[in-house]
Amino acid sequence: MAVPLQVAVIGSGPAGLYAAEALLKQTDGQVKVDVFDRLPTPYGLVRYGVAPDHKSIKSIAKYLQRVLESPGVRFFGCVELGRDVTRADLLDCYDGVIYSTGAMVDRQLGISGEDLPGSIAATDFVNWYCGHPDAADHEFDLSVEEVAVIGVGNVAVDVVRILAKTADELRETDVPEHVLEKLSKSRVRRVHMIGRRGPAQAKFTTKEARELGELPNAEIHVSPADMDLDPASAETAETDRHVRGNLKVLNGWTGEPAGATPRRIDVRFWRAPAEIVGNGRVEALRLERTHLDENGRVTGTGEFETLPVGMVLRSVGYQSVALDGVPFDERSYVVPNEGGRILGPDGGALPREYVAGWIKRGPTGVVGTNKADAAETVRNLLADLPAGERPRRTIEELLESRELPVVTYTDWLNLDAAEIALAQSLDRGERVKLAHWEAMRNACRPILD
Repeated sequence: MAVPLQVAVIGSGPAGLYAAEALLKQTDGQVKVDVFDRLPTPYGLVRYGVAPDHKSIKSIAKYLQRVLESPGVRFFGCVELGRDVTRADLLDCYDGVIYSTGAMVDRQLGISGEDLPGSIAATDFVNWYCGHPDAADHEFDLSVEEVAVIGVGNVAVDVVRILAKTADELRETDVPEHVLEKLSKSRVRRVHMIGRRGPAQAKFTTKEARELGELPNAEIHVSPADMDLDPASAETAETDRHVRGNLKVLNGWTGEPAGATPRRIDVRFWRAPAEIVGNGRVEALRLERTHLDENGRVTGTGEFETLPVGMVLRSVGYQSVALDGVPFDERSYVVPNEGGRILGPDGGALPREYVAGWIKRGPTGVVGTNKADAAETVRNLLADLPAGERPRRTIEELLESRELPVVTYTDWLNLDAAEIALAQSLDRGERVKLAHWEAMRNACRPILD
């Protein structure tokens, strides 16, 4: 290619940066990649979704940093698709566009009382303790003594673990200072983690489960009755290593709790949320006992129980949201595509537009899953390009004409340094996140305002 291709990547999380890396590798560097994010910070879910006490997973940011620092890659922070630039703008400025904006909202339960104060999407709580600027001013009533977390995936386990840990246990993490202060005053003493299906269908990893059982200030309990397996589940446990590992951990929690720790976690299987109860705010959660029918579907038994909880956190899956002007399937919550090529209403591939990550395939897999996913998208992009007209204008001209306060990679490094310095001043581990928009902007570059 005599003239390097120019590609825009929308989203600087793992999917977007793996796409940028794949572009560099598959073209031997003969490409210019501009990575956009609506936030002033890169790394997406690694920064704002991975639990603060999972430092080994968060270290993936160091790998992604090398991608951002590669020749030919630029970072454009605080630039939002639909607000600052349009789909048409991007197609004017680039040979190709890859959308990799992830899955940003929780699925709803669809039950009565879900809108009561105290009924909260787990993503809101995760964003808060991970220092996302959109959630910096969120308020959570941690004066309640009992909390229900609905879901048995890794995110649910993370939420339960953060609720069950003391502030001292989180002091060496990067949680913002105002979050640590709030957690230090928490009166939560009992956390219920609730799954609609049985233990063999739990989605959390065995490693996450073990971590939950190792908390020094919380004991964990599972009712022996909840560990009963139907024949199909028992057969799965014989052949599935993941299920077998989970069951081994869970069976270790079936003993009677001693009551010797300040906090307790109850893992409850075979229960479906039926109603969130309260007069003006959450006061209880009504659950229906369930079982699997002959087709493996969850079915209610008509037997109910009520938990006296003051907060309900739902963690039953993420879903993507539509991007301005980009085709979107409202049923599957992904951009319709074939191998990353975006499909139009007629089923044909749209020229020069692609997707990668969760908005391409749904919220499945782990962080590393995005690498192969992005590589597939990039292979198809390069097979298609260049096609049609080359870019008619530069992104610099467009952004300058709109006087947008763009955050550069250098600006982000200033923010990065400010967080490291804050941690040192507070004697708190490697970094403490700045979470409020104004503080982040000022750390990036004082003249940004």
